[in-house]
Amino acid sequence: MIAISAEPPLPSNPSSDTVNVPFFSLHQQFTNLAWGLAAAWLWKGTTSLVGMREVPDLSQIDPATLPAIPDTDGPDLTVVIPARDEEAVIGQCLRSLLASSGLTLHIIAVDDRSTDRTGQIMDAIADEAREANTPHQFEVIHLTELPAGWLGKPHALALGANRATSPWLLFTDGDVVFGPRALELAMREAVELKADHLILAPTIIFKSAGERAVLGAMQAMASWIVRLWKVADPRAKDSFGAGAFNMIRREAYLAVGGFESLRLEILEDVFLGIRVKRAGFSQRVILGRNLVRLHWLEGTFGVIPLLEKNAFAVTRFRVPLQILACLSPLLHAVVPLAAIFSGGWNTVAGLLAYVGLALVYKSSSRATRIPAWYAITFAPAVLLLGWAMLRSMVLALSRGGVIWRGTLYPLADLRRAARETKPA
Repeated sequence: MIAISAEPPLPSNPSSDTVNVPFFSLHQQFTNLAWGLAAAWLWKGTTSLVGMREVPDLSQIDPATLPAIPDTDGPDLTVVIPARDEEAVIGQCLRSLLASSGLTLHIIAVDDRSTDRTGQIMDAIADEAREANTPHQFEVIHLTELPAGWLGKPHALALGANRATSPWLLFTDGDVVFGPRALELAMREAVELKADHLILAPTIIFKSAGERAVLGAMQAMASWIVRLWKVADPRAKDSFGAGAFNMIRREAYLAVGGFESLRLEILEDVFLGIRVKRAGFSQRVILGRNLVRLHWLEGTFGVIPLLEKNAFAVTRFRVPLQILACLSPLLHAVVPLAAIFSGGWNTVAGLLAYVGLALVYKSSSRATRIPAWYAITFAPAVLLLGWAMLRSMVLALSRGGVIWRGTLYPLADLRRAARETKPA
């Protein structure tokens, strides 16, 4: 009798026939991600290296080739400097402005409810300017209260701008130091470029390698948001604004609504730039080593308090978007390094990602003076940025608002203003 089994015979090679391998395995997905990031950073590095060559550099331009500043009945430029509790730096800033040559200034220093000696230092320098018979006008505004519906800095900027009569305005910060010819050359370059809004990228003063590492990582990630060489292109959406140096024609400033239209905007410098570009005015970014200087980061971990008020505002206070923004640094930090140590072709992908990063660092080194080899510090530095962004959101949610210049601004008000703030 022949026994018939209900079970099918086993294949001679079970390993080849019975194992169900998914089309995209976890390993394959990681490989695809590693190569995708490598391609993205190589593309970004190459395009940045080429594009940044188009950004003018005042330190490479012969001043004799620049046009003269047009004659006016009064000061050529009004400089507005809002400051709160900046007694350690405000004196150096104001004295550097008074030492400016080649043009006449109307300097408006705004003491925004300071609790230290900031206002007294402003008054003392005003007295010095009068005794020295300087060609520049110097004015101090003391604020003791903040009107409802305003953030402190936009309010101070708006008040200063409202007192200006000169054809050009410059909005800057109290920790910035200007070279004697910085403003003259910037204005002459603005005339040459027929710019309505000019941003002179400041030279950052570094006091540690950690500060360079963090700023280098910030610049690398920011390269995905704005291409500085495309700011001049009216067809491109790229725009820029910098609190250290926003120089704008008074007509353009008034046409976009000034800071009155940005009363509750934490990123008032950025959104001024957005509104100017969207309104069709000519916007340019230029470089100029050591013409405008500031020490921006206080140590390696100085970026954490620096981003406390700003980071959540970037995503317009939207939690899901902020979480995604926090995950992006994690992705860019971990995947290339994991690829390098995983062996095989993944190692090549990870190394190529760092080649692309080095090209990005190289492209921005004209402005930052951070060598390309600092790309090796990208991973820990960008993880620190991710933590600072997450902390910004957590603190705002737990406090119910954002603390800036000693005032708590309710999150509900900031979110409503963010929805209402539309580029002109």
